[in-house]
Amino acid sequence: MSKILTWAGIFYFFLSSAVLFTVGAIICGLTFWFDPNRRLLHYYASAWGYHYLWINRGWKVRFEGLDYIDPKKTYVIVVNHQSLTDILALYGLFKPYKFVSKESIFKVPFVGWNMMINQYVLIRRGNMKSIKEMMQTCRNWLNRGASILMFPEGTRSEDGEIHEFRDGPFRLAAECGVPVVPIVINGTAEILSKTARRIKYTGPVTVKVLPPVKPEDFGNKSAAMRDHVHALMIKTLAEMRQDKAPVLTSSAPK
Repeated sequence: MSKILTWAGIFYFFLSSAVLFTVGAIICGLTFWFDPNRRLLHYYASAWGYHYLWINRGWKVRFEGLDYIDPKKTYVIVVNHQSLTDILALYGLFKPYKFVSKESIFKVPFVGWNMMINQYVLIRRGNMKSIKEMMQTCRNWLNRGASILMFPEGTRSEDGEIHEFRDGPFRLAAECGVPVVPIVINGTAEILSKTARRIKYTGPVTVKVLPPVKPEDFGNKSAAMRDHVHALMIKTLAEMRQDKAPVLTSSAPK
């Protein structure tokens, strides 16, 4: 049954994406001249992406700390990476940003085309020229007032834990003088982990936004800020898992 549900979910995903991309392309055309950062198109993409989690009532998604992201301000947003479903959950923030994604996702029909018209940022892993271009594109967006969302681990975690961070997001924040907003996701690995072949249709997901971290508080040193945010996110993930753990009671006689 789980295999049938997985294929049914994939079928619905691509069928709906074909229709919803058409609407997105129309919105892009109508807003092209007065919305250069394509914020309205991103809000539409957010509704499109998040609805896949919303329609399945077995996925209970909870958001915390949404007020830490002011849509009128510019940030570098960093998130731990557990699953392909992370970005669907992050769309549920309904906050404007450009996210950085690997080249292969841009090649997925409809989904990748939506990413292109939203002007999300492409990176070819292991290609130094592409990495430099990605960094410059992110600088350009930040200087235009568009927030950037990145997964500093660089790839999905195979065990659900938070692994070593790369320096790029923190260098961007220090160079452009914008705060870093850490976000910790928990639960998406249970829906679809990096090694899974089937989708699990039940389970809680929590997206927790932490207070902005300012580069000037670390002397504009990206490494110091990176290490602080890394430790903070590991601690937060552990606390989130502790909160959802069952309370054990002793049955020993008094």
